[in-house]
Amino acid sequence: MPKCPVCDAHVDLEKTPTVPFCSDRCRLIDLGRWLDEAYAVPDTKRPAGDEDEAEE
Repeated sequence: MPKCPVCDAHVDLEKTPTVPFCSDRCRLIDLGRWLDEAYAVPDTKRPAGDEDEAEE
């Protein structure tokens, strides 16, 4: 059984309408984290000058 990404409770895929969350509460907590920018996608781009400096 999968687990809720917020509280790690087991989620019944057939009975829970808030999948992948176990409840509306956890769904709203996750939404709040996104809106507060607690989650972020890492920026893997290097500044433009880095490649030239490494070759020299």
